[in-house]
Amino acid sequence: MASRKPSARAKRVEAFRAELGGFDDLFAREEKRHDQVAERREQARYEKACASKNRYATRAEALAVIDECAAHGRRGLSCYKCDYCGGWHLTSHPWHD
Repeated sequence: MASRKPSARAKRVEAFRAELGGFDDLFAREEKRHDQVAERREQARYEKACASKNRYATRAEALAVIDECAAHGRRGLSCYKCDYCGGWHLTSHPWHD
């Protein structure tokens, strides 16, 4: 059983705090971690929504590509204006119609 003396308890508490890295900047560290997670999430959204897709400068150009795809048997495509780059991308998702 551990000592009940206040000085012994203070040493245990201090050792515990040192092990955790201290509590002084706990909220700052958590906010920094939260910001890093949000940044990674946004980067993943950008990669999926824009960076991994072909970009077309105009809607007419995207529609021309859709017509070419339809001529080769690929139907059900539509185009949408990208919020990230301002260009046009193709999609097969019906909610972008």
